[in-house]
Amino acid sequence: MENMGAKVVRPFTKHIDELSDGYLTKTPLFQFIVISLIFPMWGAAASLNDILITQFKTVFQLNDASTAFVQSAFYGGYFLIAIPASLVIKKTSYKFAIMLGLIAYIIGAGLFFPASRVATYSMFLFAIFAIAIGLSFLETASDTYSSMLGPKKYANLRLNISAALTPLGDIAGILLGKYMIFSTGGNLATKMAGMHGAERIAYGEKMLQLTLQPYKYIIGVLIIMLLILAVTKMPSAKPKVETLAGEEATEKATLGETIKYLLGNFRYKKGILAQFVYVGMQTTVWSFTIRLALDLNKQISDADATTFMVYSYAMWFVGKVVATWFLGRYKVATVLSIYSVLGTITLLVTTFGQGMIAVYAAVFVSFFFGPQWPTIYAHTLDNVADKKYTETAGAILVMAIVGGAVWPLFQGLVSDWSGSMQLSFIVPTIAFMIVSWYFISEMKYAKEEK
Repeated sequence: MENMGAKVVRPFTKHIDELSDGYLTKTPLFQFIVISLIFPMWGAAASLNDILITQFKTVFQLNDASTAFVQSAFYGGYFLIAIPASLVIKKTSYKFAIMLGLIAYIIGAGLFFPASRVATYSMFLFAIFAIAIGLSFLETASDTYSSMLGPKKYANLRLNISAALTPLGDIAGILLGKYMIFSTGGNLATKMAGMHGAERIAYGEKMLQLTLQPYKYIIGVLIIMLLILAVTKMPSAKPKVETLAGEEATEKATLGETIKYLLGNFRYKKGILAQFVYVGMQTTVWSFTIRLALDLNKQISDADATTFMVYSYAMWFVGKVVATWFLGRYKVATVLSIYSVLGTITLLVTTFGQGMIAVYAAVFVSFFFGPQWPTIYAHTLDNVADKKYTETAGAILVMAIVGGAVWPLFQGLVSDWSGSMQLSFIVPTIAFMIVSWYFISEMKYAKEEK
């Protein structure tokens, strides 16, 4: 069945047509797989940040609030580049924007080589920021593009399927960090505790040299993906209008017109808030789970503590798969309301539980993270009725990732103020309460739209 109100404007392949609203009559499988395989690449970069936070804290002698600047640099890059990325998409194509993002990612990963030699915290933050510029292009384009590659009624499901691959990148990133950055074994903080002066500086620089190892492999994969995308025919996936001459043209809107439209869309604005809070919550939990494990169990090594993040990403993946099954049968708001409430309860256990039970809860809560980002993203874009505003609307949603720069700083401050890493998990707990409110409030619209 075709999209209501949309008509065929041109064939993409022999059996697939592009529609006037930008969607396709069927999903082109190879193209969808190519785009979906990009999703794990930003997962790998994000999970390596969790390793770097632990490494930098010891080598540069940082407090918890200062370590949060890793995430501030990372998600700050997303925030600053999302709108420019949307303008590139508007003037060119989703394919061009994704290729540009891959190139920027390669350059950013390459900066870890000079950063490991300069050996200053600021240089590493600059390299992380450069990677984030590439990732902002990738997410701004890929999230929306994935949802558009097929019939409109399956947009949410397609994005959830693509996003289900992200945890595989997270797991790959954390394993690269575990076996390459933490390859020396033991606890780095314990090893360096008795070192002073030149000895400490020399050993710290040696440890920083290890940080560039994972990025060698990432660069290789990115180059292969760039070449595959370059030779693959991709659909426009942009809404079309008919000109007076009877020809098709891409429907466009100015940035000012788009902002005015979006500011008048209450449910869209509510979705932006939910995304800002959710990304911040996810980032705080993952940023400090390793630190929580090391705080509550003094006997484990840095490498052993990273294993908890492997389990976290595995739970995230399972949560996505299970949610995808439920989302195919039940209302989005209902499924995500249940996930969010149960996630809030789990984080309460992390904050107030005894001993390692708190760490296990911090791992298990990732199950409830599973469908959150792609569902909030697609659900919020669904509320943008006029698809000529889609590119910028999607970019602003990506800008909401800046929550990942803000909330970890709050948690770091609470940890430094209270002297308890465990108690600081009250910050993501409050955030999950807000996300729960969002989906519960959306349930009434689901009933009206039934």
